[in-house]
Amino acid sequence: MPDSTEVDTNPKPTVIIVGAGLGGLLLGALLERVDIPYIILERASSFKPLGSAMSLGGQILPVFAQLGIAEKYQAIAKPYTFSRGISDTGESLLKLDYSVAQEVCGYSNYIVARPQLYDLLLTQVPAHKILLGKRVLAIGEDDERVKVQTSDNAVYEGDILVGADGAYSAVRQRLYETLRQQDRLPKSDQEDLPFNCTCLVGQTEPLDLEEFPQLKDTGYPFIFTLGGEEWGPYAALTMCDETRDFPIHYFGKDGANLTMGYLYDRTPQDRISKVMLEEKIFKTWHHGRTVLLFLAVSCHKLNPSAGQGAVTAMHDAIVLANLIYALPTNTSKAIHKAFTEYQTERFLPAIEASRNSVLLSMILNKGFMGMLALFVSQHIPDWIWRIFVRRMVHTRPAFGALPKQEFKETVAPFVSASEEKARKVFEMRRDKASAAGADVVVDASGGESASAI
Repeated sequence: MPDSTEVDTNPKPTVIIVGAGLGGLLLGALLERVDIPYIILERASSFKPLGSAMSLGGQILPVFAQLGIAEKYQAIAKPYTFSRGISDTGESLLKLDYSVAQEVCGYSNYIVARPQLYDLLLTQVPAHKILLGKRVLAIGEDDERVKVQTSDNAVYEGDILVGADGAYSAVRQRLYETLRQQDRLPKSDQEDLPFNCTCLVGQTEPLDLEEFPQLKDTGYPFIFTLGGEEWGPYAALTMCDETRDFPIHYFGKDGANLTMGYLYDRTPQDRISKVMLEEKIFKTWHHGRTVLLFLAVSCHKLNPSAGQGAVTAMHDAIVLANLIYALPTNTSKAIHKAFTEYQTERFLPAIEASRNSVLLSMILNKGFMGMLALFVSQHIPDWIWRIFVRRMVHTRPAFGALPKQEFKETVAPFVSASEEKARKVFEMRRDKASAAGADVVVDASGGESASAI
């Protein structure tokens, strides 16, 4: 428990977030609500969120409710209970029941288009705090401050640097190079990301429900096709050409046989991207005043087929926000301790998410192992599947510096040490401010402030 005097007199840390992806935006949104100064440096010169769809439900909705955006999220997302896998000939192969997730969390699972989720989080961060066209060239620090130099010769200083800038994170690369020169970087962290496969992702324009009547089925909005041909690491549009004839028999009015090319033709080219799928969990998540955030896969990356990446990433941002809020001082020692607690809390969930990702993505593999994984999935006892889903949704930290949300879950979540720590600090500050003749209030957007009585 931090010393009360330190908590009261400590200036809030200045945070530099590199990367305006989902993780960087969520972290910024949480810091915004508790008035912790920060900036987000984004390499791109404009916002261009790519990706297809993702599943976010009860593991993250309590935090969205804390931010006041849960209803907006539910309005742009589509609830689902089941997912269905079909073969490239239209044969039904697999049905997965996620109803137990709602029983555990109190919320449905939702499918949401990644660009829409990105736009929603973007509304939670003031525009002037996101600086575009800021490619990181160098990072450095002394005992008191961390510095970031960008390609336009600008230099930014702060107390904490958060790398949320992708699988090939510039922050991680600069940090690892420094540690490697000091012979302090584990050998496994010096190895290249292992290449597994290539994924083509995108989002079509809205489809006509009369032309695609299966989309009216609210019970099965999440449908995936198993099978087809494998292809190599081509450019996105080349991959589209190579896979245009892949059948999607489940769709089509009156059972018409369609192909992926039909969807490609209804997708703007700037929404299609090629993703290299590497899976790895790095051992080094932080050093000094620099820490790596998951979402932009700076410290661990998962295969997206299992739907684990976005949730795990956002949980990392929440835990890190809790620990930044609860910092007793801005000394290097206190920051190192907070970063160590961050990795301690999040390492095992990252391992668990990675295992789940591997298990579920095996179903998509061709060959004997894929056939075996599919057979096991088709015949898994219900009680084992329910345990599996429960484990997937058991970890769901909230932001301890904002009011708790109404209890909806039937199974208590895994205890988040960072959330409890932040909540104790928040309550201590509120009580001390009240005793000193001021009220700590929560504004309409959820942030805290003090006002004299």
